[in-house]
Amino acid sequence: MAAILGIGNATLDIVHTVDSYPEENDEMRCISRSIQRGGNIANTLVVLSQFGHSCSWAGVLVDNSDGRLILDDLKQHGINTGTCRMQMSGSVPVSSVLLNINTGSRTIVHYRDLSEYSHADFESIDLRSFDWLHFEGRNVDELQVMMQRAHEQCPSIPRSLEVEKPRAGIESLFCLADVLLFSRDYVRHHASDNPRDLLQTIHARHPDAVLFCSRGEQGAIALDKTGRIYSQIAVA
Repeated sequence: MAAILGIGNATLDIVHTVDSYPEENDEMRCISRSIQRGGNIANTLVVLSQFGHSCSWAGVLVDNSDGRLILDDLKQHGINTGTCRMQMSGSVPVSSVLLNINTGSRTIVHYRDLSEYSHADFESIDLRSFDWLHFEGRNVDELQVMMQRAHEQCPSIPRSLEVEKPRAGIESLFCLADVLLFSRDYVRHHASDNPRDLLQTIHARHPDAVLFCSRGEQGAIALDKTGRIYSQIAVA
C-alpha cells in the first residue's frame, strides 16, 4: 500500500438535518443535529486510510476543544498528524450545513479565521518518505511553491491536485500536477456543465496529466494522457 501525504483543509461540520429548506426569516425545527470532522482533504485521507493506505495530513488547526476534536477524529481513523501546524489563537474552519432529508441538497455557510498551511510549513517535511502527494487547490501562491519544490526535489513522486473552486490563478498549478481532479462546480463555471469539452481543452494544454471530473449522483468522467474519455454517464 502507498504512503500518502494530503495538504489542505480540515473543518468542524455542524450538520442540521431538515425536511425542507427554510424561507428567509423563517424559524424551523431540525430533525437531527450532529457535530463532526469535515474538510475535503481530511475526508479523502480517511477514505484512503480505510483502503489500507498509510496517510498523513498537513494542515493547520487551533489548540482548543474544536481543534482537538478534529485531531482526535483523524487519529482514530489512522491519519498521521505529525505534519500539521497547531496555532494558539484563531478559530478552526466551521461549516454550518443544512441537509435536506427529502432532496439530499446541502446548503453550507462556511466561517474561517485561520491562516493557511504555508510553504514554510511544507519545507520541514521529508517528501522522500511518501509515495504520493495530494494537494487541495487553495492558497494558490503558496501552493505553487510547494508543488514546484516537490517537482524539483522528488520528480518521481506523483502529485495530484483537487480543483473544487475557480480560484484566481489556480490554472497556473495544472502544469505541476500528474492528476487533476475537478468538481462539478468548477466545470459549470467554465463550461456550462459540459465536462468533456473542458477536459479536452485542459488536455490540449497539459497532455501529461490524467484528468477527472466528479458528477455527483451522475457518476464521473475521466480523460487519460492519450486523450481517451472514460465515462458511465451521457455527456453532450
